[in-house]
Amino acid sequence: MKIVIPGGTGQIGRILDRALTAEGHDVLILTRRPRHDRELYWDGRTLGRWAEAVDGSDAVINLAGRSVNCRYTAANQHEMLASRVESTRVVGEAVAAAARPPRVWLQMSTATIYAHHYGTPHDEATGVLGGGEPDVPRYWDRSTDIAKAWERTQQDAPTPDTRRVALRTAMVMSPDRGGAFDLMLRLARCGLGGPIDGGTQYMSWIHDRDLVRAVRFLLDRDDLAGPVNLAAPHPVPQRAFMQALRRAWGIPVGLPATRRMAELGAFALRSDTELLLKSRSVTPGRLRDAGFGFEHPQWPAAAVDLARRLRRRA
Repeated sequence: MKIVIPGGTGQIGRILDRALTAEGHDVLILTRRPRHDRELYWDGRTLGRWAEAVDGSDAVINLAGRSVNCRYTAANQHEMLASRVESTRVVGEAVAAAARPPRVWLQMSTATIYAHHYGTPHDEATGVLGGGEPDVPRYWDRSTDIAKAWERTQQDAPTPDTRRVALRTAMVMSPDRGGAFDLMLRLARCGLGGPIDGGTQYMSWIHDRDLVRAVRFLLDRDDLAGPVNLAAPHPVPQRAFMQALRRAWGIPVGLPATRRMAELGAFALRSDTELLLKSRSVTPGRLRDAGFGFEHPQWPAAAVDLARRLRRRA
């Protein structure tokens, strides 16, 4: 297959590029800073010569968007919104203009679109979208608003000959440097891997190899369109998540942190506490119903596998 990946130089893009290229697919990356022969320049806003790669391709997997690992200032949130909406809009324009449009367009989205809560996990059929939840900072609404606008832009694209899937993706756990697993492990190795604000908030996640397998599954399944949750079937409370991570690496103790301590730590790391404190409880209803099987459904075993692979690389 010929697969075009806008925004493919980030963590998820590197994971998919490695796996799909190793399988013999022809993968092209769209990036603002091309450095290799399989990378093409685009600005994420306007049509250009890169659109020629979309015409005649089999699939587009759009991952473009500013990283959410930042302070949630008004300026950063505006950039998060603009980078997602504009890149999705222009991908839709390229697909619509193609003489031979791609068969499928997988569009990155986020599990953050669902409401903060501690009850029954959200699936695609019964999940409640976020916004206006009581007892949370009001600026959290902005994240769900961004996610809704992101998905709406794909839904509104005039691409009747291309199947469209919105990938509501949980935290991707991989041994790659700079990813979520790497960051959490570094905190744990510094003694900071304990419960945050009680640790009852849920964490949804997906192992990198299941992410790749799910993307392959969605590329091939012509009957699946619309929102699909990319998350392991068993979200876990933050307390248990970090405990399993510490055990996988052999770290005996993790100091707990209050909400105020988390705010100070996030400020020091130039990140935001929503990433730590929002309860994200998501399950892969549509993948499950379509017969997809996870190789790493439980976090403790997945953490052991990731720690083993990270040690092997080191």
